[in-house]
Amino acid sequence: MKKINFARHVLPHIVAIAAFLLVTVVFFSPFFFDNKVLSQYDIQQWEGSSKTLRDYREATGQEGLWADNMFSGMPAYLVNVHWSNYPITVLKKALSLGLAHPYANIFIAFISYYIMLLAFRVRPYLAIGAALAFGLSSYMIVGLAAGHNGRIGAIAFMPLVIAGIHLAYSGRRLLGFGLSTAAIALELKENHLQVTFYLMLIVLLYGVVQFIFALREKRIAGFLTATSLLILAAVIAAGTFIGQLWGVTEQSTYSIRGKSDLAAPSSQGASGLTREYAFDASNGIWEPFMMLMPNFYGGSAANYLVSDRKSEVYQALARSGDEQAANQLANFTSGYWGPQSYTVPYYAGATIIFLFAVGLAFADRKYIWWLVPTAILGIMLSWGSSFGAFNYFLFDHVPGFNKFRSVTFALTITLFTLPLLGVLGVEKLLETGLDKVAKKKLLIAFGATGGLCLLLLLFAGAFSFTRAGEEQLPSWFTGALIDDRKSLFRSDAFRSLAFIAALFIMLYFAVWKKVPAAFYAFVAIMIVFDVSLVDRRYFTKDNYVRKRETTAPEMTPADQAIRRDTSYYRVYNIQPGAFTSEARTALYHYSVGGYHGAKLRRYQDLYDSCLSQQTVALIQGIRAGDLNFQPYGVINMLNIKYMVYGQQANQIIPNEQTNGPAWFVRDVKKTNSPAEELATLCDTDTKTTAVVNTAAVTVPEFGYDSAATISIVTHKPPYLKYQSHSAQNGLAVFSEIYYPKGWRAFIDGQETTILQVNYVLRALAVPAGDHTIEFRYEPAPYRVGNKVMMASTWLTVLVLLGSLGWSLREHPRVKAEA
Repeated sequence: MKKINFARHVLPHIVAIAAFLLVTVVFFSPFFFDNKVLSQYDIQQWEGSSKTLRDYREATGQEGLWADNMFSGMPAYLVNVHWSNYPITVLKKALSLGLAHPYANIFIAFISYYIMLLAFRVRPYLAIGAALAFGLSSYMIVGLAAGHNGRIGAIAFMPLVIAGIHLAYSGRRLLGFGLSTAAIALELKENHLQVTFYLMLIVLLYGVVQFIFALREKRIAGFLTATSLLILAAVIAAGTFIGQLWGVTEQSTYSIRGKSDLAAPSSQGASGLTREYAFDASNGIWEPFMMLMPNFYGGSAANYLVSDRKSEVYQALARSGDEQAANQLANFTSGYWGPQSYTVPYYAGATIIFLFAVGLAFADRKYIWWLVPTAILGIMLSWGSSFGAFNYFLFDHVPGFNKFRSVTFALTITLFTLPLLGVLGVEKLLETGLDKVAKKKLLIAFGATGGLCLLLLLFAGAFSFTRAGEEQLPSWFTGALIDDRKSLFRSDAFRSLAFIAALFIMLYFAVWKKVPAAFYAFVAIMIVFDVSLVDRRYFTKDNYVRKRETTAPEMTPADQAIRRDTSYYRVYNIQPGAFTSEARTALYHYSVGGYHGAKLRRYQDLYDSCLSQQTVALIQGIRAGDLNFQPYGVINMLNIKYMVYGQQANQIIPNEQTNGPAWFVRDVKKTNSPAEELATLCDTDTKTTAVVNTAAVTVPEFGYDSAATISIVTHKPPYLKYQSHSAQNGLAVFSEIYYPKGWRAFIDGQETTILQVNYVLRALAVPAGDHTIEFRYEPAPYRVGNKVMMASTWLTVLVLLGSLGWSLREHPRVKAEA
């Protein structure tokens, strides 16, 4: 066994970890030193949507599995479920050195990228700067501020997966096998399949290039061996996620990301999201330039120039003398002039763009052939509808592609590649030295990036700096607005040029004078300053609140008034946009609305076709003094007992005509398709009549007892219990959402068939007499998948520990030279 040199083989890694910790602590200093935490909108909504699930777990120690307080009920796989893969969580905690969530995700991004660069034989001190660039890219920071914790966590583990794969193809097969198994498990644990899909694209292109070079170099046997091990690693890792994947895949079939029951089989959008919805957020063709210059399009759409008293637009408004007009025009002072309604720049760093150009000049061809097409692919995907010929084809033909939206963040693929190719190029340059050819290449890299910034600085006037619709604004106002936007553009062009020039000069002399040690520190410091100063434009102390302020928001007078009613009912927040954009209502009530990207498609259909129209008609009637709810069958069948339109106790509309939790109907309206069923439902008195699609559901003969009763006894997320009494066989309708997978119904302990009626509800044929009716949610993805996950998780741990132990025995020191 070779002796380990502490200074060369241990110290660099200690320095790296210390640097990552220092940057994490300083960047998020309000949390570490001021007792503050991030105020994350998505997490605030999650607190509401997961409330009953967390309460049920705390009370019983079991999983609720069904989110009954949001959208009248939906599977909880993408809301809050604890699975039996806890050792993977422990592994993440160990990798993050116990740092608090979600700040740990950024530290993990540093560590993950650093490990990947070591796998590519990049010297540790050089790897530190690139790892910092990846973790501090503005997308990571802004995403964290918004509460996209799962997305950022999944991105953070992408480099670790690539590290394992590259080790396997580089001869360290056992270590690569173990690391890949654990890394893929960690990646999947974050449960963000869109990020995982983008990671698969990176891996696919890597594999293609490896295969080409294996053929050329006659290493096909080794390639196949490594590939076989990696497939096995993926299978084992997938086992740690199988229950979640099973459940999410199953749910997607019935969610807005699945097939529509209303669309014709050949129509666009019949399966998955519609093009319009999927590509609603698409980058403009020139927006990727924001990776070089964050203010290329004026920065964040939320950056209102009027907030700066020194701005031209502020001065122009102040001089206008019309306060009312000035207040109105202030809404049009966004610095952003690009094609999107809202965006924040995905800034990679001018320093990183320059290093990427260095990589193009010096890195090995096999890395260029992999990383350059991958970077371009990320840009093309982020263009979305701006490059429809390409993206619409993928949307229509590539499996899984039509399940995702917000395609702008496909740029994370590009952001992943930029530092990697950059440091691979620098590593090669440091190895070969600065001969005449190398000097020319380095100058070309500088000219391509710094020269571009200089051209943009000199010819800024060639751009319009206006967006659609602004031509209707007063010319004195738009002139000032253009001046401010042009100033932002030029200042960032100069800023990027300065950073590129400084790094070019340092790199040139570091290679020429052989002083790489100072260069490493300079690179790390410059990168941190470059990207973090831009991060601070969009991520400030205002993103934090005191810890005590993050507890559940206090109940409003309206909440308190409603909760005096202890029966089982639902609340409908009818404020504009609230149906799909807030889950605060779900924090204290069983809500008709919610906040989730995978709500059930039929429920969305119901809202679009019936509920929204009935809501508008009801409000118009109430304003006219008509408080009769009887004509609004959809509102009544969802057990909506209270409608709320504000925070005060007098801003509640009670509904005494709701159908309640369950009821017996007198008759059935038969239809022949889902579309006909939904159209019929909108005009049906649901208290007396059920609507059935007879092409899918057969309703047995039943009678009607006007004195029949059915009442709810117990309601928990995965369990509902009722007592019924009827002199005749009857058809009972329940105000619970029909979901074909996992729910089972029992009458006096005997299982019976759940019928789908009223497009979204459940019904049972109930025999005459007194009966106990139960619904139990026992989904196979959790019941079976959880056991597989437990076994696979422990196998993953054994594989990782075994491969690490064997690697340390065979390779006691890191081969990368310090």
